[in-house]
Order: sequence, then structure tokens, then C-alpha cells
Amino acid sequence: MDDSQIKEILEKQVLTVAQAVEDKLDEEIAALGRLDLDDFDALRERRLQQMKKMAEKRNRWMLLGHGDYTEISEKEFFAIVKASERVICHFYRENWPCKVIDKHLSILAKQHIETRFVKVHAEKSPFLTERLRVMVLPTLALVKNAKVDDYVVGFDELGGSDEFSTEVLEERLSKAHVLFYEGEDSANHSRTRAPMRSVRQSETSTLSDDSD
Repeated sequence: MDDSQIKEILEKQVLTVAQAVEDKLDEEIAALGRLDLDDFDALRERRLQQMKKMAEKRNRWMLLGHGDYTEISEKEFFAIVKASERVICHFYRENWPCKVIDKHLSILAKQHIETRFVKVHAEKSPFLTERLRVMVLPTLALVKNAKVDDYVVGFDELGGSDEFSTEVLEERLSKAHVLFYEGEDSANHSRTRAPMRSVRQSETSTLSDDSD
């Protein structure tokens, strides 16, 4: 057997092995493709169910007044915090610091439909401000599951001035889990969180419309 014949045999063997490997790979790819398709269908179905549930939630939130920043009365407050899982309530009076908060909350209310944004005139709501120990304006009462869970008092936690951005307030509220925030951490949050004032005494008080 001369060299040319040996070379031809070797080439045929290489081609045979290559073809076998290629056929095996084709089978594995086909199997993987079928598996991925099944997984894709399952994921797609789960995603459709999630989207359906989210649409139902959004409709319910809209019916409850989510998506807007509105003023409410003292009596309305109790019904609202019972109806919505997450509520941000701004206790305000007619002054510049409260108007700054109004501006940012008006923006966030449209971006975070999962949370109800409201404001209460503190001087017209003496029972509520006393019950929640609101002593400094502006104060944001952060309510979860009908309980005041946290407060943002003044601008101390927002940079100490009225020049803070909406994103800084958004991030602070997200840390209280009263809204969902997916943005990157702001550089302003590298500082140590300022201690809360005495209004925190009522942070776990259950809210009701009883005056007892």
C-alpha cells in the first residue's frame, strides 16, 4: 500500500469521524432546541399570567386613586390607608418647603402607581397630626399595611436643603419599602442617615378612625 492510498484511507476515516461528531452535535442541538422551546412556552405562560395579575393590580390601584397626588381630609385618611398597602402622606402647610415636597411627590405619584400619594393640611387636621405626633413640617408619613412605618421629616435626610433631586427622595422612600425603586444608588446616599426625630415614637402605631 503506497503513501497515497494510506493518505486516502486516513482522510476517509477523518471524514467519517467528523460526520459522526457532526451528527451527534445535530442530535444534541435538536434535543436542546426542543427543551428550550418547552421552557420558552412555560416561561411565556408564566409571564402572561404575571402580566395579567399586574394589569389587574394596576386597574385596582387606579380605582383607588393611585397615579395622582391628591389632597385629602382627616377623615379620608383612615379609609385610604386601609384600602392601599402603601401610602405616602405629606403633612403640609402653605410654605415654600412644603411646595418643594409637593413638586417631587407630583412626579413620583405618576411614576409609582403601586403607591398612593396624598397630602393633608396639618393645621386643618389637629386630631391626626396629634395622633401621629407630627411636629415639624413638611413631614412625610410612610404607611404600610395601615401602619405608619417611617417618617421623612424636613430635608435633613435629603441633603439638608431644598435643592435635592426627585431621585434622592425616591431612593429614600424606596429604602422604607414604601415604593419600588430600580434605579442606581444616588451619591447622596453615601452619607450616614440622619437620626429621626421624636415623631418616630408613633411609627408602629396602628391607624384607625377611633379617638380612644
